[in-house]
Amino acid sequence: MYRIKTLNKISSAGLAHLDPSRFQVGDDLENEDGILVRSAPMQDYPFPASLRAIARAGAGTNNIPIDRCSQSGIVVFNTPGANANAVKELVIAAMLIASRDVVGGVDWVQEQAHTPGVEVAAAVEKGKSAFVGPELYRKTLGVIGLGAIGALVCNIALDLGMDVYGYDPYLSVDAALRLDRHVHVVHNVDELYKVADYVTIHVPYNSSTKDTINAEAISKMKGQVRILNLARGGLVNDDDMIEALESGRVAKYVTDFPDDKITTVKNVIALPHLGASTPESEENCAVMAVRQLRDYLINGNITNSVNLPNVSQEWSGMSRLCMIHKNVPAMLTRIMGVLSDENINVENMTNKSKGDYAYTMVDVDTRITDKVADELRTISNMIRVRVLNH
Repeated sequence: MYRIKTLNKISSAGLAHLDPSRFQVGDDLENEDGILVRSAPMQDYPFPASLRAIARAGAGTNNIPIDRCSQSGIVVFNTPGANANAVKELVIAAMLIASRDVVGGVDWVQEQAHTPGVEVAAAVEKGKSAFVGPELYRKTLGVIGLGAIGALVCNIALDLGMDVYGYDPYLSVDAALRLDRHVHVVHNVDELYKVADYVTIHVPYNSSTKDTINAEAISKMKGQVRILNLARGGLVNDDDMIEALESGRVAKYVTDFPDDKITTVKNVIALPHLGASTPESEENCAVMAVRQLRDYLINGNITNSVNLPNVSQEWSGMSRLCMIHKNVPAMLTRIMGVLSDENINVENMTNKSKGDYAYTMVDVDTRITDKVADELRTISNMIRVRVLNH
């Protein structure tokens, strides 16, 4: 029986994929084998020795201590693309409210309605010109980051009649194939800044992407540009954005990550982190997270891990060894040496690495004894050894 602890409310659509005869699920379990989480902070979470995997029902994993997980042999999963449609739709809404002062207009109409003696219909006809804004049609959108969300944003912007420029230094073949051929993919982000009326960013947050949108970047953009950040707060430097808004170089800034500094600044439209807040997105993320966690615990397969390589193979033996280890020379030789000394025949093997860590999966034609498993655990740079039986 696998014990799965939930640190946030997880959609029942996802939890339904955990067979109650094999999985115990709850928010108060101890000695858990797996964790399902959304936004709960885990930086100081004490890992029990039993913990093997954490699945984040969402794309960002900033709330999870990835390095500590890797060192402990804990696989961390996320769900890229599961919330992409929800974010894409909000990007379109954000572009519209950054152009047409819908938010200000709605607030103003409410003020008129609550002002004694004001006839709303007449006031609206007289005052509506204060909320005029440009159309999206034939304007240029610059999309930074062409992953699952960025690609959808590019394609729907084309449908709106926009000219679209995309930039992604790590553009994969799969991502490129998702893009409409009419998207102008540039290899220097400055080319995008130079032409875009709207800039939207869709990259993960890390040390290399922090403050991607800063004073230098903004200085290369067109005047009166409208900037959208529905990805992560730290991607945009608040101080530089405030200065650009006050100077008028940036016309509007829409952020899904309000804080005390940026929220009340004029021409900032602050949303309450609505990017993936749809029932459809929450279900999609939960289902994907649960399936990945389940497949790893039962079969040892890894899909969409942020700290270990993707490894998957069909069962071809009686037992399966799943080994997380440092990505150093001679590990396979040592592993095979232990199995050879015990006269264990290997049916199938997969080995892949990701950065400093590697994952080796070995199917064998006999049951693995505790003695063999313990010998493998003594190999230098071995982090975790799991034995699964078919």
